[in-house]
Amino acid sequence: MNYDLIVVGSGPGGYVAAIRASQLGLKTAIVERESLGGICLNWGCIPTKALIKSAQVFNYIKHAEDYGITIKDAKHDFKKVISRSRDVANGMSKGISFLMKKNKIDVVMGTGKLVRGKKVEVTAADGKTQTLEAKHIILATGGRARALPNLPIDGKKIIGYREAMTLPKQPKSMVVVGAGAIGVEFAYVYSAMGTEVTIVEFMDQGLVPREDKDISKELTRAFKKEGITVRAGTSVEKVDTKGKGCIVTLKDKKSGKTEELTCDVVLSAVGVTPNTENIGLETLGIKTDRGTVVVDEFYRTNVDGIYAIGDILKTQALAHVASAEGITCVEKIVGHHPEPIDYNNIPGCTYCIPEIASVGYTEAGAKEAGYDIKVGKFPFSASGKASAAGAKTGFVKLIFDAKYGELLGGHMIGMNVTEMIAEVVTARQLETTGHEIIKTVHPHPTMSEAVMEAAAAAYDEVIHL
Repeated sequence: MNYDLIVVGSGPGGYVAAIRASQLGLKTAIVERESLGGICLNWGCIPTKALIKSAQVFNYIKHAEDYGITIKDAKHDFKKVISRSRDVANGMSKGISFLMKKNKIDVVMGTGKLVRGKKVEVTAADGKTQTLEAKHIILATGGRARALPNLPIDGKKIIGYREAMTLPKQPKSMVVVGAGAIGVEFAYVYSAMGTEVTIVEFMDQGLVPREDKDISKELTRAFKKEGITVRAGTSVEKVDTKGKGCIVTLKDKKSGKTEELTCDVVLSAVGVTPNTENIGLETLGIKTDRGTVVVDEFYRTNVDGIYAIGDILKTQALAHVASAEGITCVEKIVGHHPEPIDYNNIPGCTYCIPEIASVGYTEAGAKEAGYDIKVGKFPFSASGKASAAGAKTGFVKLIFDAKYGELLGGHMIGMNVTEMIAEVVTARQLETTGHEIIKTVHPHPTMSEAVMEAAAAAYDEVIHL
């Protein structure tokens, strides 16, 4: 079976690349071993947001009195919450199937592996194999939960994100290891539904350690207010699962002291590792670096006609990054002249409550890069819309180059900030200055006014502080 392009993997990198290729006239096939949509639609981005929404609704109900509404005996059904999440994921996967048919893309179910001669050998679940051939092959095999040697995932007492989305029974207590996006999102979900949650993070900054320090501090305050215990600068030495629950041994980095915590289940949320094993990289001599595929700015490997995108690269392991890489890669293949992706202008979003969104330099990062900076910060406690919504937690923080007014970075925490960050990303893409943001009239009352006010604060022109 001959094609112009074969895409191995149907996550947000793979299926988007396949659709763009079809739009540009390439005869395209996509190979998927499990479910269309990959991890993002089936076990990541989409179903986790469904869980978070259920947790948020339950939290609203618990605080209904704050809005002048009385609700008695509110409770949640954990199994129905999980079921709704799976229904949402299944619906999205069916949507990808529709898009494949609409764009006349052949879907080949099975595990794909590169073989010599620009071919992909596909092994179906029943063991039968077939070989596909193409002028171009894009590897988009994604990633999986990273496992630590002292934290082996058994799927029952030590779980990864997949098991966290399908637990048959809600645990009374949970230790979350890792305070990145995955860790804090699940910590919020389970805590909001009544589980006693402790988050353990090795980095001294604590929660979301890659974010600006002010964001980390604000989220820590919010989580502690909700009853979540945060242990920063702490390592997990071992987990004893021999008894009914788990005994987790922690070690404080500074003091060296150890202590034990007991819980029903431990969630390992220590990052993602690329799926680069057993896909034929060695057979073709494709270069790798510490488990990731080496590519150029248009995602070409060292082997002609073979490309790689998404979580198997060193770039940010984010769905929208994989999609952008897929489009750029395909457009280059057909002879267009796309601009290389600016990885310093990629937004990152974390969907716990309060939400977090950021792009560009942190304050510390801008200083380390040698910039003389201006920083503006506007708290949602001063926002009329936030007060009306009962969501005064958080702020918008903008960082500018003092010399030229360039917008270096934006950092937000609060209600709906994951929807607001696109304004800052667009502003940076268009090389907007601080004064241009100040003079851009924002609607009132909105949460987005905080962007304008934060810019004004950087130049001592803020009105509502």
